[in-house]
Amino acid sequence: MTARGHDRNPSDGDGSLVTTCGRRIAVRCLRLASAERPIGRVALDVGRDQGEEPGVWASLTAGEARDLARLLLVQAGLAERGPAPLGPPRENAPAGPGA
Repeated sequence: MTARGHDRNPSDGDGSLVTTCGRRIAVRCLRLASAERPIGRVALDVGRDQGEEPGVWASLTAGEARDLARLLLVQAGLAERGPAPLGPPRENAPAGPGA
């Protein structure tokens, strides 16, 4: 099942979205007050699935969050394009059936 455009489960405005398989993914800014220096992280919480199996969470630095965002965008682009040839055609490759 693919979710594209308006078919996706939209964000409800609170920094989270619900996937087509029913998991809520929440993204929050986490601030830890330290005497020496405050610590800021991006918290990613993947909630329980429809069978109530526990989810997972991660605490990312700002740089790690940006790197993850780039990776997600690259993979989303690949998923939208579908299968592609694995490489350029070989010049001396035997012709296929009907060629």
